[in-house]
Order: sequence, then C-alpha cells, then structure tokens
Amino acid sequence: MIVESMVKSETIGGRIYEYYYRMLKNNVSLSYGNDTMEVQSYGIEVERHNIVNGAVREVSVDSIKSISPYRFKVHNLLKLLYDNEVSPVHLIEVLGEYIDKYVIDFDEKLESAAN
Repeated sequence: MIVESMVKSETIGGRIYEYYYRMLKNNVSLSYGNDTMEVQSYGIEVERHNIVNGAVREVSVDSIKSISPYRFKVHNLLKLLYDNEVSPVHLIEVLGEYIDKYVIDFDEKLESAAN
C-alpha cells in the first residue's frame, strides 16, 4: 500500500524525466523464539519515466519492500532520494548502508512487543 508519494520532473536535452518516489507500507512476519510475529514495515519504490515528444519511451522501477518499522526513518530516506533525484538504477547503491543500519529496528520492535 502506498502511504506517501513525491513527484519530480526534469528536462535534459529535449527529454523529460519524471521521477516518482513512493513510501510503501506492509507487514512482515518475523520469528521470535518459537513464535512468529507480524510487524508493520515501510519500504520505498522509485519509478522513472523517460518521455520523448510527449510519449513515454522507457519506464524503470525498483523498490525495497521493507526498510524499517519506523515511518519517520523511511520518510527521511524518501526525502533524500527526492532531493537528489536518485533514479531506480541507483536506489540500492544509495540506500544500502542505511538499510544495513535500520535492520536492527525490527529487533527492537520484537523486543518491545515481547515485553
């Protein structure tokens, strides 16, 4: 489910590039001991349309379904992508280190739910 969206457009050499940045919301099943727990999760999808003479010539899309259970963290990443006009091709490259750091957020959610 899309819970937030940002759109940006730029023109370079007669081509229009439209960027769509979307925050996704879903549930993730996590194991905790012998139990399984559903945790709300947020991710990001980036889509770019290459438009020439008013027609869409190419569409590129990439996404990361689960980044963190904390919406504000994913919102900040969405804004980072938007501000820097990051294309879908570079999504993982730009967010990789953040994702590695944020994976612990799911452990924190599990711990707080278990107590």
